[in-house]
Amino acid sequence: MKTRIALAVVLATASGVAFAQASSPTRAEVKAETKAAQKAGQLTPAGAGTPTKGNPTTASNKTREQRKAETMEARKKGELARAGDTGPTEGTPSKASTKTKQQRKAETQEARKKGELTPAGEGSPRP
Repeated sequence: MKTRIALAVVLATASGVAFAQASSPTRAEVKAETKAAQKAGQLTPAGAGTPTKGNPTTASNKTREQRKAETMEARKKGELARAGDTGPTEGTPSKASTKTKQQRKAETQEARKKGELTPAGEGSPRP
């Protein structure tokens, strides 16, 4: 009885290994498939890109001078997005302050005396 159980276990294990080897492609097959997909332009770009169909067109219909002129015009109008991963902005923010450094410093010292300052790391994120 023990012999039959042992034989059944050995056969089950051997058939599972044989099935796994038969169903998975060899390393050479995978390399060949990858090379063919690369030549056909079907590979997904590295990074967070999305899959592309064929090679993307890199040719532009405009000259460099035209693109530069459009960019300069958009900059003058305040239509360029800020660098980084931010959403659209409404014009260029004002950089001029209406208070002097001494006024801001005095306000901060007054808020510190009253205990109105939020300790570092405990503030809520900006909306």
